[in-house]
Amino acid sequence: MKLSPRLLATPTAAGSTAGLKPAPMALLPPIPLYRRLLRTHRKFLPKEMRLLGDEYIKSEFKSHRNVDNPVHIIGFLTEWQMYAQKIEGDSWLGEKLDGAKIDKMSDQQLGQLYELMQAIQKRERESSEDS
Repeated sequence: MKLSPRLLATPTAAGSTAGLKPAPMALLPPIPLYRRLLRTHRKFLPKEMRLLGDEYIKSEFKSHRNVDNPVHIIGFLTEWQMYAQKIEGDSWLGEKLDGAKIDKMSDQQLGQLYELMQAIQKRERESSEDS
């Protein structure tokens, strides 16, 4: 068979919006992601925040250890991977929670979020009293 330029051509994203979308990130398996999160905390967070964050990561990964629903697992890993990327890039400073994500949270998750907020406020009060 004779090769022609038409057969050697490769498709491009010209004229489509596919070239404007960011490339999807590869999803890390649970254990490497867990290690990356702890390393990220160690490198980028102050000690007080790191201790609180490490406890939370450990409890979340432990509570999701026996989940069988693949959709739930992919969502869990994707959110934690995006969290690691935000911490590594300092884009999390001063960022507010997305309202759509809050609307999707269960009552238990909202309770955990409220407890986290209270713990942060308590630490801020204690640090301002020590100063």
